Amino acid sequence: MKFSKSVIGGVTLASASALVLVGCSSSDTDTEASSSAETPTGDMIITTNGSEPQNPLIPVATNETGGGKIIDSIFAGLYYYDATGAPQLEVAESVTTEDNQTFTVTLKDGWTFSDGTPVQAHNFVDAWNWGADPANAATALNSYFLEVIEGFDGYNAEEGASNPEMSGLKVVDDLTFTITLNAPNADFPTSLGYSAFYPLPDSFFEDPEAFGKAPVGNGLYTLADAADWQHDVQIDLAVNESYAGEREVANDGLSIVFYATQDAAYADLLAGNVDVIDGIPSSAMATYEDDLGERAINQPAAIFQSFTIPERLEHFSGEEGKLRRQAISMAFDREQITDVVFQGTRTPASDFTSPVIAGWSDSLAGAEVLDFDVEKAQELWAEADAISPWTGTFELAYNADGGHDVWVDAVMNQVGQNLGIDAVGLPYATFAELRTDVTNRTIEAASRSGWQADYPSLENFLGPIYYTGAGSNDGDYSSEAFDTLIDEGKSAATPEERTAKFQEAQEVLFQDLPAIPLWYSNVTGGYAEGVENVVIDWHSVPIFNEITK
Repeated sequence: MKFSKSVIGGVTLASASALVLVGCSSSDTDTEASSSAETPTGDMIITTNGSEPQNPLIPVATNETGGGKIIDSIFAGLYYYDATGAPQLEVAESVTTEDNQTFTVTLKDGWTFSDGTPVQAHNFVDAWNWGADPANAATALNSYFLEVIEGFDGYNAEEGASNPEMSGLKVVDDLTFTITLNAPNADFPTSLGYSAFYPLPDSFFEDPEAFGKAPVGNGLYTLADAADWQHDVQIDLAVNESYAGEREVANDGLSIVFYATQDAAYADLLAGNVDVIDGIPSSAMATYEDDLGERAINQPAAIFQSFTIPERLEHFSGEEGKLRRQAISMAFDREQITDVVFQGTRTPASDFTSPVIAGWSDSLAGAEVLDFDVEKAQELWAEADAISPWTGTFELAYNADGGHDVWVDAVMNQVGQNLGIDAVGLPYATFAELRTDVTNRTIEAASRSGWQADYPSLENFLGPIYYTGAGSNDGDYSSEAFDTLIDEGKSAATPEERTAKFQEAQEVLFQDLPAIPLWYSNVTGGYAEGVENVVIDWHSVPIFNEITK
């Protein structure tokens, strides 16, 4: 029996935002380092929407969009990504290699952190070693990206050692260091613009906890004072006058407001109280393009949405769990929901990555598990019941501050009706609260998940989320076959061979469904009257430094 549109046709349209995977800090304390910037003042402070970071503002500790938007504003890496996603040299003068395994990094001279201390080779090497240190594993959620470096697996500080290090990192001089990988990886330089590879000043290592509350960076903007981070309210960033890169800041600073709802952010946009937002609320999805005219934003982005069902949940381990995931995936109509709920700002998923990434395919083996097929879903559910009869209620957790209630209700209504079970949404008040329970493994339900690309690569949508032990592997999925294919893809000699391996890895995911693919997202948003030079980049984030008003 197919599910009638009338079940979801009368509900309010769902939100276009609150993206990826993984906000929340409490008291404020200053680091010992002082900033050269001032609290932002002037007529051209750009205000935008955001969310309270889940973790301290340390680059290798940040793997969610709320913190990521801030980290990317206050730090600069070896590369930055332009509007199209192409990596451009920033702190690095050059990154060279003869074998795609050992890379020599030469830094540009003259870079400093906002506290006036120089950005040198050891600031990168020490930051990466800190992220790889098992003692910091609970904080360094992005350490997965460092695993390709030689010595990561064998990283052990000698007893009494004050500066342990990975064997694959060597400081040559103040402006030069080398990186040796476990295996050749031609794509590795592409990842070096991601936040896990940002440098850290010496002051960080004196008190990492205090630094995470008042970080000192080397990017376009700076957190002038810990008081400028009003937790659960907003964070104010001043222009970093010591920034030494080629990008320019055309405004007087940035204020990121942590709105409780997207409706509030949109109301402020219409009233001229916020300059640019990258998410449209459910109540305005059908009308915002008419409301805003040329100031409306609706464009493809490297964003994948899903929900994750951990194997540790009752009825979702082993063969029974595999059958139930497949049944749930086939029990709801992605095309109908994207048409009716999202008004064409979503596209039903056909893989685990994004159509804007080179190598994407809509014809992978096993993708039929994403088809809407009630009869097959019921058959699979019955097979699972033969192993162990279903008990309880299927719950899907989501953050209510992201506008996800309508699509969650639509999916759960269809799953419940078509499988003959109780299926409901489980709202959390904030993104931070949801992510805390997911990260701590205290959540006893499926949860909304997804990915906003860190760098333009198929592997970036796969390894950080599904590789055994990866920092964003919310479901604790582990597959030797998948891990092997990812490793082989990373070390493949040609782009074609890499793509083939990553596509094979996805075919393993279609068998196991560690996450249920939903749809690819457009970034939807808008900007206020008088605001100019708004460009949304390849992974859905406004290029803030170019915005004027």
